[in-house]
Amino acid sequence: MDELIPLSLANLERLPESVSRPTYSRSDLSPGIVHIGVGNFHRAHQAWYLHRLMQGGEALDWAIIGAGVRSPHDAKMRDRLSRQEFLTTLVELDPSGISAEVIGSVIDYLPVEDGNSSLIQAMADPRIRLVTLTVTEGGYFVDPITGGFDCEHEDIVFDAEHPDKPKTAFGAIVAALKIRRDQRNGPFSIQSCDNLQGNGDVVRQTTVALARLTDPELADWIDQTCSFPNSMVDCIVPSTGEKELNLVRQLGIDDSAPVTHENFRQWVIEDDFCAGRPDWDKVGAIFTDRVHDYEIMKLRILNAGHQILANAGEILSRETIADCMMHDGIKGLFSKVQMQEIVPQVNPAPDMNPAHYVDLVALRFSNTAIVDTTRRVAFDGSSRHTGFILPIIRERLADGASVQGLALVEALWARMCQGTREDGSRIEPNDPCWEALSSAAGKARHRPQAWLEQRQYYGDLAETPAFATSFENWLRQIWDDGCEAVLARYASTEYV
Repeated sequence: MDELIPLSLANLERLPESVSRPTYSRSDLSPGIVHIGVGNFHRAHQAWYLHRLMQGGEALDWAIIGAGVRSPHDAKMRDRLSRQEFLTTLVELDPSGISAEVIGSVIDYLPVEDGNSSLIQAMADPRIRLVTLTVTEGGYFVDPITGGFDCEHEDIVFDAEHPDKPKTAFGAIVAALKIRRDQRNGPFSIQSCDNLQGNGDVVRQTTVALARLTDPELADWIDQTCSFPNSMVDCIVPSTGEKELNLVRQLGIDDSAPVTHENFRQWVIEDDFCAGRPDWDKVGAIFTDRVHDYEIMKLRILNAGHQILANAGEILSRETIADCMMHDGIKGLFSKVQMQEIVPQVNPAPDMNPAHYVDLVALRFSNTAIVDTTRRVAFDGSSRHTGFILPIIRERLADGASVQGLALVEALWARMCQGTREDGSRIEPNDPCWEALSSAAGKARHRPQAWLEQRQYYGDLAETPAFATSFENWLRQIWDDGCEAVLARYASTEYV
């Protein structure tokens, strides 16, 4: 192999001709966005949309300043990106072949530090008109049972006691908005790019409620002047490991933080921005007042579908989501639960009906070029099951409809959290609440109700016979007969 070309601004012209690179100059860019949580998804999605605008000579005053509050993970990402002047190689994985491009819409990454002073000062800069977040579904301090603000979370308690030196992204946002109000620099919009139903409404709730704990007048100002647009984001973006690093090296590029992604993107946005926005619709984003229809379809079919596959896949040692789709039992579980119990709870979006969307998602999940691990998808089930699966169960029960398939999905999660696969190998901790989940799963092996007694997730579902009895029956069968047999039994049985 020829000598690798280190990714840098100076080396852009040396990159292989097959690799697209920025046509704009970094010196022409100025910041307009602070993004908190510069992971793979952000760079393959929001940063890519902005890059595409910049390639056309637009949105040059909307460049992104990256930030993070989860040291050491964010600090390591900052180190990797700063060494290559915040450039990223994106590799699109299509079954028919790959393509690559370098994007340059991120122009800086703030130091990750206690108290978040650099982040606060950056957001207080009047040039910043938009703050965006990808902090995972569990990063919004939402009570999983009530849906309200979790004011008792230890990090929220800390921020309320130390508003000038907060721990959380939202504490930093509130502190920056206080400076902007006091200096009469005006508000900014705050936009979530995470998979949450009504993510803009959730951001408003968390930001305003946190501000209200220390400064009710500031809370009112934020509520009245800031914008919190709802959005739906969609692109499958695997984690970066040695395989992804080698893939970029094969292209001749030395990039320590490349990103691979599928050949599909979607971004649906509510057009509600108090301080302006880039014209993302010119490069494929959709501005609409029907974000809710799109997001419900995506969250319930794709995101819930991921949980249907990943827990069974972990139990049966299927390494990737594509591997899961090649397993007859797991694929059958996915298809049957989707068509019988999820699709009936989803309204059509303007350009897609739910059944056709299931087919599209199944095709995307089957893309063998995407090495999307079951471990990545199964991560943080305590947030993802409560966000994606349990609301469907509650709706089905309210309609008097069967939840046999969804109860089986929850039983598979409980079995997975016990921490061993059926081949005897160990499942490494994979949830912020893993220790408690694993303990409950161990007890549930002999007393299934022990899993449902985790009231922070299940609430009154533990005493709802139509769900609890089905769950208990499935979990006992999984332990007694094995996952393969249970999946086959579910596939061959009709439920009303």
